[in-house]
Amino acid sequence: MADTQGIDKEAVLRQINDGGVEFIRLWFTDIQGMLKSFAVTPGEMEEAMEEGMGFDGSSISGYQDIEESDMIAMPDPSTFQLLPWRPDGTVARMFCDVQTPTGEPYVGDPRQILRRNVQKAADLGYQYFVGPELEFFYFRNNVTPEIIDRGGYFDLTPLDAASDLRRETVQTLQQMGITVEYSHHEVAPSQHEIDLRYNEALKMADDAMTYRLVVKEVAAKYGLYATFMPKPLFGENGSGMHCHQSLFKGSENAFYDAKSPDHLSTTAKQYIAGILRHAPEIIAILAQWVNSYKRLVPGYEAPVYIAWSQRNRSALIRVPLYKPGKEKATRMELRCPDPSANPYLAFSVMLAAGLKGIQEGYEAPPDMEENLYHLTTAEREARGIHSLPSSLGEAIEITAKSELVRECLGDHAFERFVELKRAEWDAFRLQVTEWEIARYLPIL
Repeated sequence: MADTQGIDKEAVLRQINDGGVEFIRLWFTDIQGMLKSFAVTPGEMEEAMEEGMGFDGSSISGYQDIEESDMIAMPDPSTFQLLPWRPDGTVARMFCDVQTPTGEPYVGDPRQILRRNVQKAADLGYQYFVGPELEFFYFRNNVTPEIIDRGGYFDLTPLDAASDLRRETVQTLQQMGITVEYSHHEVAPSQHEIDLRYNEALKMADDAMTYRLVVKEVAAKYGLYATFMPKPLFGENGSGMHCHQSLFKGSENAFYDAKSPDHLSTTAKQYIAGILRHAPEIIAILAQWVNSYKRLVPGYEAPVYIAWSQRNRSALIRVPLYKPGKEKATRMELRCPDPSANPYLAFSVMLAAGLKGIQEGYEAPPDMEENLYHLTTAEREARGIHSLPSSLGEAIEITAKSELVRECLGDHAFERFVELKRAEWDAFRLQVTEWEIARYLPIL
Protein backbone atom coordinates (compact mmCIF):
# COMPACT_ATOMS: atom_id res chain seq x y z
CA MET A 1 0.00 0.00 0.00
CA ALA A 2 1.26 3.51 -0.72
CA ASP A 3 2.57 5.77 2.03
CA THR A 4 -0.35 7.56 3.70
CA GLN A 5 1.61 10.37 5.36
CA GLY A 6 -0.62 13.45 5.42
CA ILE A 7 -3.84 11.54 4.65
CA ASP A 8 -7.01 13.12 6.09
CA LYS A 9 -10.00 11.60 7.82
CA GLU A 10 -12.20 11.62 4.72
CA ALA A 11 -9.54 9.77 2.70
CA VAL A 12 -9.28 7.12 5.43
CA LEU A 13 -13.04 6.59 5.39
CA ARG A 14 -12.99 6.25 1.60
CA GLN A 15 -10.21 3.67 1.74
CA ILE A 16 -12.08 1.71 4.39
CA ASN A 17 -15.34 1.71 2.44
CA ASP A 18 -13.86 1.22 -1.05
CA GLY A 19 -11.36 -1.42 0.06
CA GLY A 20 -13.73 -3.66 1.96
CA VAL A 21 -11.96 -3.20 5.30
CA GLU A 22 -13.86 -5.03 8.03
CA PHE A 23 -11.84 -4.15 11.13
CA ILE A 24 -9.54 -1.29 12.10
CA ARG A 25 -7.13 -2.00 14.92
CA LEU A 26 -6.25 1.04 17.01
CA TRP A 27 -2.70 0.88 18.39
CA PHE A 28 -0.92 2.64 21.23
CA THR A 29 1.78 1.66 23.73
CA ASP A 30 2.14 1.50 27.47
CA ILE A 31 5.06 3.18 29.19
CA GLN A 32 7.35 0.19 28.60
CA GLY A 33 6.60 0.06 24.88
CA MET A 34 4.23 -2.89 24.88
CA LEU A 35 1.83 -2.56 21.96
CA LYS A 36 -1.82 -2.29 22.95
CA SER A 37 -4.72 -2.67 20.55
CA PHE A 38 -8.47 -2.88 20.20
CA ALA A 39 -10.58 -3.21 17.07
CA VAL A 40 -13.45 -1.13 15.75
CA THR A 41 -15.74 -1.73 12.79
CA PRO A 42 -16.05 0.61 9.79
CA GLY A 43 -19.35 1.95 11.08
CA GLU A 44 -17.60 3.30 14.18
CA MET A 45 -14.65 4.94 12.43
CA GLU A 46 -16.13 8.32 11.59
CA GLU A 47 -17.10 8.90 15.22
CA ALA A 48 -13.79 7.41 16.40
CA MET A 49 -11.80 9.92 14.37
CA GLU A 50 -13.97 12.82 15.57
CA GLU A 51 -14.29 11.95 19.26
CA GLY A 52 -11.82 9.13 19.89
CA MET A 53 -12.53 5.81 21.60
CA GLY A 54 -12.64 5.45 25.36
CA PHE A 55 -10.68 2.85 27.36
CA ASP A 56 -9.64 2.08 30.91
CA GLY A 57 -6.27 3.70 31.56
CA SER A 58 -5.86 2.00 34.95
CA SER A 59 -5.35 -1.32 33.13
CA ILE A 60 -2.39 0.02 31.10
CA SER A 61 1.07 -0.23 32.66
CA GLY A 62 2.27 3.20 33.75
CA TYR A 63 -1.00 5.00 32.99
CA GLN A 64 -3.67 6.27 35.40
CA ASP A 65 -4.93 5.17 38.81
CA ILE A 66 -8.35 3.54 38.93
CA GLU A 67 -10.12 6.60 40.34
CA GLU A 68 -9.11 8.69 37.30
CA SER A 69 -8.85 6.00 34.69
CA ASP A 70 -10.93 7.19 31.71
CA MET A 71 -8.74 7.71 28.64
CA ILE A 72 -9.42 8.49 24.97
CA ALA A 73 -7.55 6.89 22.04
CA MET A 74 -7.59 9.38 19.16
CA PRO A 75 -6.65 7.75 15.81
CA ASP A 76 -3.96 9.47 13.73
CA PRO A 77 -5.22 9.35 10.10
CA SER A 78 -1.68 9.57 8.68
CA THR A 79 -0.89 6.12 10.13
CA PHE A 80 -3.67 4.19 8.39
CA GLN A 81 -2.26 1.01 6.80
CA LEU A 82 -3.60 -2.38 5.84
CA LEU A 83 -2.13 -5.35 7.72
CA PRO A 84 -0.71 -7.58 4.94
CA TRP A 85 -0.72 -10.72 7.08
CA ARG A 86 -4.46 -10.51 7.67
CA PRO A 87 -6.83 -12.11 5.09
CA ASP A 88 -7.67 -10.30 1.85
CA GLY A 89 -6.76 -6.83 3.07
CA THR A 90 -9.74 -6.72 5.42
CA VAL A 91 -7.88 -5.50 8.53
CA ALA A 92 -6.11 -2.16 8.92
CA ARG A 93 -4.34 -0.36 11.73
CA MET A 94 -3.99 3.19 12.97
CA PHE A 95 -1.75 4.55 15.71
CA CYS A 96 -3.48 6.65 18.32
CA ASP A 97 -2.61 9.64 20.45
CA VAL A 98 -3.93 9.15 23.96
CA GLN A 99 -5.97 12.02 25.40
CA THR A 100 -7.82 12.88 28.58
CA PRO A 101 -11.64 12.94 28.50
CA THR A 102 -11.42 16.73 28.01
CA GLY A 103 -9.35 16.29 24.84
CA GLU A 104 -5.97 17.30 26.27
CA PRO A 105 -2.85 15.30 25.34
CA TYR A 106 -2.30 12.68 28.04
CA VAL A 107 0.98 13.31 29.85
CA GLY A 108 1.67 9.58 30.25
CA ASP A 109 1.32 8.67 26.56
CA PRO A 110 4.77 7.78 25.13
CA ARG A 111 3.78 9.00 21.67
CA GLN A 112 2.75 12.36 23.09
CA ILE A 113 6.03 12.52 25.05
CA LEU A 114 8.05 12.10 21.86
CA ARG A 115 5.84 14.59 20.03
CA ARG A 116 6.52 17.13 22.79
CA ASN A 117 10.30 16.63 22.65
CA VAL A 118 10.36 16.82 18.87
CA GLN A 119 8.54 20.14 19.18
CA LYS A 120 11.27 21.40 21.53
CA ALA A 121 13.80 20.63 18.81
CA ALA A 122 11.58 22.36 16.24
CA ASP A 123 11.44 25.45 18.45
CA LEU A 124 15.24 25.57 18.17
CA GLY A 125 15.00 25.20 14.39
CA TYR A 126 15.85 21.49 14.19
CA GLN A 127 14.21 18.44 12.67
CA TYR A 128 15.26 15.19 14.36
CA PHE A 129 15.98 12.09 12.26
CA VAL A 130 16.62 8.56 13.54
CA GLY A 131 17.70 5.38 11.78
CA PRO A 132 17.59 2.36 14.14
CA GLU A 133 19.16 -1.04 13.52
CA LEU A 134 17.00 -3.56 15.38
CA GLU A 135 18.50 -7.02 15.89
CA PHE A 136 16.51 -10.09 16.92
CA PHE A 137 16.65 -13.89 17.25
CA TYR A 138 14.57 -16.66 15.69
CA PHE A 139 13.90 -19.61 18.00
CA ARG A 140 11.82 -22.79 17.78
CA ASN A 141 9.43 -21.56 20.49
CA ASN A 142 9.01 -19.00 23.25
CA VAL A 143 9.89 -21.40 26.07
CA THR A 144 13.50 -22.42 25.33
CA PRO A 145 16.00 -20.49 23.17
CA GLU A 146 16.53 -23.28 20.62
CA ILE A 147 18.34 -21.83 17.61
CA ILE A 148 17.36 -22.57 14.00
CA ASP A 149 20.77 -21.93 12.38
CA ARG A 150 24.46 -21.58 13.15
CA GLY A 151 25.15 -18.82 10.66
CA GLY A 152 27.40 -15.87 11.39
CA TYR A 153 27.74 -12.25 10.37
CA PHE A 154 26.59 -11.63 6.76
CA ASP A 155 26.56 -15.39 6.06
CA LEU A 156 24.95 -16.47 2.82
CA THR A 157 25.06 -20.23 3.16
CA PRO A 158 22.62 -23.07 3.85
CA LEU A 159 23.37 -22.34 7.52
CA ASP A 160 21.22 -19.23 7.22
CA ALA A 161 17.86 -20.95 7.43
CA ALA A 162 15.98 -17.68 7.92
CA SER A 163 16.53 -16.06 4.51
CA ASP A 164 12.91 -16.66 3.50
CA LEU A 165 11.64 -15.19 6.77
CA ARG A 166 13.75 -12.07 6.38
CA ARG A 167 12.68 -11.65 2.75
CA GLU A 168 9.00 -11.96 3.59
CA THR A 169 9.42 -9.59 6.53
CA VAL A 170 11.04 -6.99 4.28
CA GLN A 171 8.27 -7.37 1.70
CA THR A 172 5.60 -6.96 4.39
CA LEU A 173 7.25 -3.83 5.78
CA GLN A 174 7.47 -2.32 2.30
CA GLN A 175 3.79 -3.06 1.70
CA MET A 176 3.12 -0.98 4.81
CA GLY A 177 5.08 2.00 3.50
CA ILE A 178 8.21 1.34 5.59
CA THR A 179 11.47 1.66 3.67
CA VAL A 180 14.07 -1.04 4.39
CA GLU A 181 17.74 -0.41 3.60
CA TYR A 182 19.07 -3.96 3.97
CA SER A 183 18.81 -7.19 5.95
CA HIS A 184 21.34 -9.82 6.93
CA HIS A 185 22.37 -12.51 9.37
CA GLU A 186 24.02 -11.13 12.48
CA VAL A 187 27.00 -12.39 14.52
CA ALA A 188 25.28 -14.86 16.84
CA PRO A 189 23.60 -18.10 15.76
CA SER A 190 19.97 -17.51 14.77
CA GLN A 191 20.43 -13.73 15.10
CA HIS A 192 19.26 -11.36 12.36
CA GLU A 193 18.94 -7.69 11.48
CA ILE A 194 16.70 -5.64 9.20
CA ASP A 195 17.60 -1.96 8.97
CA LEU A 196 15.03 0.76 8.36
CA ARG A 197 15.90 3.88 6.36
CA TYR A 198 16.19 6.94 8.57
CA ASN A 199 13.12 9.09 9.04
CA GLU A 200 11.62 11.78 11.24
CA ALA A 201 11.56 10.56 14.84
CA LEU A 202 7.82 10.17 15.43
CA LYS A 203 7.30 8.33 12.15
CA MET A 204 10.31 6.14 12.94
CA ALA A 205 9.01 5.27 16.40
CA ASP A 206 5.70 4.18 14.82
CA ASP A 207 7.67 2.19 12.24
CA ALA A 208 9.81 0.53 14.92
CA MET A 209 6.70 -0.63 16.76
CA THR A 210 5.28 -1.94 13.48
CA TYR A 211 8.59 -3.62 12.64
CA ARG A 212 8.66 -5.57 15.90
CA LEU A 213 5.15 -6.90 15.32
CA VAL A 214 5.80 -7.76 11.66
CA VAL A 215 8.93 -9.73 12.55
CA LYS A 216 6.94 -11.74 15.08
CA GLU A 217 3.94 -12.26 12.78
CA VAL A 218 6.07 -13.60 9.92
CA ALA A 219 7.98 -15.88 12.27
CA ALA A 220 4.73 -17.26 13.68
CA LYS A 221 3.52 -17.96 10.13
CA TYR A 222 6.51 -20.30 9.77
CA GLY A 223 5.94 -21.92 13.15
CA LEU A 224 8.83 -20.05 14.79
CA TYR A 225 9.24 -17.45 17.50
CA ALA A 226 11.06 -14.14 17.06
CA THR A 227 12.33 -12.30 20.12
CA PHE A 228 13.83 -8.88 20.78
CA MET A 229 15.07 -10.03 24.19
CA PRO A 230 18.47 -8.32 24.56
CA LYS A 231 20.51 -11.36 25.70
CA PRO A 232 18.75 -14.72 25.24
CA LEU A 233 21.90 -16.84 24.72
CA PHE A 234 24.75 -17.18 27.20
CA GLY A 235 28.17 -16.68 25.64
CA GLU A 236 26.84 -15.09 22.43
CA ASN A 237 26.30 -11.51 21.30
CA GLY A 238 23.09 -9.90 22.44
CA SER A 239 20.69 -7.87 20.30
CA GLY A 240 21.14 -4.12 20.03
CA MET A 241 19.29 -1.21 18.51
CA HIS A 242 22.09 1.03 17.26
CA CYS A 243 20.47 4.42 16.70
CA HIS A 244 21.83 6.67 13.94
CA GLN A 245 20.83 10.27 14.63
CA SER A 246 21.08 13.64 12.93
CA LEU A 247 19.57 17.10 13.14
CA PHE A 248 18.54 19.08 10.07
CA LYS A 249 17.83 22.77 9.61
CA GLY A 250 15.59 22.89 6.59
CA SER A 251 17.32 20.83 3.90
CA GLU A 252 20.78 21.20 5.48
CA ASN A 253 22.34 18.64 7.80
CA ALA A 254 23.27 20.55 10.97
CA PHE A 255 25.88 17.90 11.82
CA TYR A 256 27.98 18.57 8.69
CA ASP A 257 30.74 21.15 8.41
CA ALA A 258 32.81 21.22 5.21
CA LYS A 259 35.56 23.25 6.89
CA SER A 260 36.10 20.87 9.82
CA PRO A 261 38.85 18.24 9.35
CA ASP A 262 36.47 15.52 10.53
CA HIS A 263 33.48 17.13 8.71
CA LEU A 264 31.59 17.38 12.00
CA SER A 265 30.00 20.67 12.98
CA THR A 266 30.17 22.24 16.41
CA THR A 267 26.48 21.35 16.72
CA ALA A 268 27.25 17.66 16.11
CA LYS A 269 30.03 17.61 18.70
CA GLN A 270 27.89 19.38 21.27
CA TYR A 271 25.08 16.89 20.61
CA ILE A 272 27.54 14.01 21.07
CA ALA A 273 28.86 15.63 24.25
CA GLY A 274 25.31 15.89 25.61
CA ILE A 275 24.62 12.20 25.12
CA LEU A 276 27.98 11.19 26.58
CA ARG A 277 27.50 13.33 29.69
CA HIS A 278 23.97 12.17 30.33
CA ALA A 279 24.37 8.54 29.22
CA PRO A 280 24.27 7.11 32.78
CA GLU A 281 21.00 8.99 33.38
CA ILE A 282 19.23 7.82 30.22
CA ILE A 283 20.50 4.23 29.97
CA ALA A 284 17.58 2.91 32.07
CA ILE A 285 15.29 4.12 29.27
CA LEU A 286 17.48 2.80 26.44
CA ALA A 287 18.11 -0.56 28.17
CA GLN A 288 15.07 -0.94 30.39
CA TRP A 289 15.05 -4.59 31.47
CA VAL A 290 17.07 -6.68 33.92
CA ASN A 291 18.23 -8.76 30.95
CA SER A 292 19.46 -5.65 29.10
CA TYR A 293 22.52 -5.49 31.35
CA LYS A 294 23.51 -9.07 30.51
CA ARG A 295 24.15 -7.66 27.02
CA LEU A 296 26.01 -4.56 28.19
CA VAL A 297 29.25 -6.30 29.14
CA PRO A 298 32.71 -6.01 27.53
CA GLY A 299 33.65 -8.41 24.77
CA TYR A 300 30.36 -8.89 22.91
CA GLU A 301 30.32 -5.76 20.71
CA ALA A 302 28.05 -4.05 23.24
CA PRO A 303 29.55 -0.73 24.33
CA VAL A 304 29.87 0.01 28.03
CA TYR A 305 32.58 2.69 27.99
CA ILE A 306 31.42 6.30 27.67
CA ALA A 307 33.49 7.59 24.76
CA TRP A 308 33.12 8.40 21.07
CA SER A 309 35.07 7.55 17.96
CA GLN A 310 35.10 7.66 14.18
CA ARG A 311 35.36 3.95 13.31
CA ASN A 312 35.84 2.35 16.73
CA ARG A 313 32.89 0.09 17.58
CA SER A 314 34.02 -0.40 21.17
CA ALA A 315 32.97 3.21 21.94
CA LEU A 316 29.49 4.18 23.07
CA ILE A 317 29.12 6.55 20.11
CA ARG A 318 30.51 5.93 16.64
CA VAL A 319 30.59 8.50 13.86
CA PRO A 320 30.51 6.80 10.44
CA LEU A 321 33.23 8.15 8.16
CA TYR A 322 32.28 10.98 5.83
CA LYS A 323 31.93 10.15 2.15
CA PRO A 324 32.26 12.96 -0.43
CA GLY A 325 28.88 13.96 -1.80
CA LYS A 326 27.07 12.34 1.15
CA GLU A 327 26.81 15.40 3.38
CA LYS A 328 23.22 14.59 4.32
CA ALA A 329 24.36 11.21 5.67
CA THR A 330 26.57 12.81 8.36
CA ARG A 331 25.34 11.35 11.64
CA MET A 332 26.27 9.83 14.98
CA GLU A 333 25.43 6.29 16.07
CA LEU A 334 24.57 5.48 19.68
CA ARG A 335 25.27 1.79 20.26
CA CYS A 336 23.92 1.05 23.74
CA PRO A 337 20.11 0.95 23.20
CA ASP A 338 18.52 -2.45 22.76
CA PRO A 339 15.53 -3.36 20.57
CA SER A 340 13.18 -4.02 23.50
CA ALA A 341 13.24 -0.35 24.52
CA ASN A 342 10.18 1.81 24.10
CA PRO A 343 11.20 3.72 20.93
CA TYR A 344 9.08 6.75 21.81
CA LEU A 345 10.86 7.21 25.13
CA ALA A 346 14.27 6.14 23.82
CA PHE A 347 14.23 8.68 21.00
CA SER A 348 12.96 11.31 23.45
CA VAL A 349 15.76 10.98 25.99
CA MET A 350 18.48 10.76 23.32
CA LEU A 351 17.17 13.97 21.77
CA ALA A 352 16.86 15.69 25.15
CA ALA A 353 20.44 14.82 26.09
CA GLY A 354 21.77 15.95 22.72
CA LEU A 355 19.86 19.22 22.76
CA LYS A 356 21.10 19.88 26.29
CA GLY A 357 24.63 19.62 24.96
CA ILE A 358 23.84 22.12 22.21
CA GLN A 359 22.03 24.58 24.45
CA GLU A 360 24.64 24.46 27.20
CA GLY A 361 27.59 24.41 24.81
CA TYR A 362 29.07 21.14 26.07
CA GLU A 363 32.52 20.31 24.75
CA ALA A 364 33.07 16.81 23.43
CA PRO A 365 36.08 14.93 24.82
CA PRO A 366 38.79 13.77 22.39
CA ASP A 367 37.64 10.90 20.20
CA MET A 368 39.09 7.49 21.04
CA GLU A 369 40.57 5.36 18.27
CA GLU A 370 41.99 2.64 20.54
CA ASN A 371 40.05 -0.53 21.32
CA LEU A 372 38.64 0.38 24.72
CA TYR A 373 38.33 -3.28 25.68
CA HIS A 374 42.12 -3.59 25.50
CA LEU A 375 42.79 -0.77 27.95
CA THR A 376 43.21 -1.49 31.64
CA THR A 377 40.91 0.08 34.20
CA ALA A 378 43.71 2.44 35.22
CA GLU A 379 44.31 3.46 31.59
CA ARG A 380 40.63 4.20 31.05
CA GLU A 381 40.46 6.20 34.28
CA ALA A 382 43.52 8.20 33.25
CA ARG A 383 41.68 9.16 30.06
CA GLY A 384 38.52 10.07 31.97
CA ILE A 385 36.55 7.21 30.41
CA HIS A 386 33.81 5.90 32.69
CA SER A 387 31.43 2.94 32.34
CA LEU A 388 27.69 2.67 32.04
CA PRO A 389 25.80 1.26 35.04
CA SER A 390 26.21 -2.50 35.24
CA SER A 391 22.67 -3.41 36.34
CA LEU A 392 19.12 -2.17 36.10
CA GLY A 393 19.18 -1.51 39.83
CA GLU A 394 22.16 0.81 39.52
CA ALA A 395 20.81 2.45 36.36
CA ILE A 396 17.34 3.24 37.68
CA GLU A 397 18.69 4.93 40.80
CA ILE A 398 20.79 7.24 38.64
CA THR A 399 17.76 7.95 36.46
CA ALA A 400 15.64 8.64 39.55
CA LYS A 401 17.90 11.61 40.34
CA SER A 402 18.00 12.98 36.79
CA GLU A 403 16.40 16.37 36.21
CA LEU A 404 16.98 15.93 32.47
CA VAL A 405 14.96 12.70 32.28
CA ARG A 406 12.24 14.11 34.54
CA GLU A 407 11.86 17.15 32.31
CA CYS A 408 11.97 15.01 29.16
CA LEU A 409 9.31 12.50 30.25
CA GLY A 410 7.26 14.78 32.49
CA ASP A 411 6.60 14.14 36.18
CA HIS A 412 3.87 11.53 35.70
CA ALA A 413 5.66 9.25 33.23
CA PHE A 414 9.00 9.74 35.00
CA GLU A 415 7.66 8.67 38.39
CA ARG A 416 5.68 5.75 36.98
CA PHE A 417 8.68 4.48 35.00
CA VAL A 418 10.99 4.65 38.02
CA GLU A 419 8.38 2.88 40.14
CA LEU A 420 7.96 0.06 37.60
CA LYS A 421 11.69 -0.47 37.18
CA ARG A 422 12.42 -0.47 40.89
CA ALA A 423 9.74 -3.14 41.30
CA GLU A 424 11.25 -5.19 38.46
CA TRP A 425 14.71 -4.99 40.00
CA ASP A 426 13.38 -5.99 43.43
CA ALA A 427 11.56 -8.98 41.92
CA PHE A 428 14.77 -10.08 40.20
CA ARG A 429 17.18 -9.67 43.10
CA LEU A 430 14.96 -11.76 45.38
CA GLN A 431 15.20 -14.76 43.03
CA VAL A 432 17.46 -17.72 43.78
CA THR A 433 18.88 -18.77 40.40
CA GLU A 434 20.10 -22.11 39.08
CA TRP A 435 23.59 -20.60 38.87
CA GLU A 436 23.56 -19.89 42.62
CA ILE A 437 22.31 -23.35 43.46
CA ALA A 438 24.96 -25.02 41.29
CA ARG A 439 27.77 -22.83 42.59
CA TYR A 440 27.03 -22.49 46.28
CA LEU A 441 24.86 -25.39 47.47
CA PRO A 442 27.60 -28.05 47.16
CA ILE A 443 30.20 -26.03 49.07
CA LEU A 444 28.36 -23.90 51.61
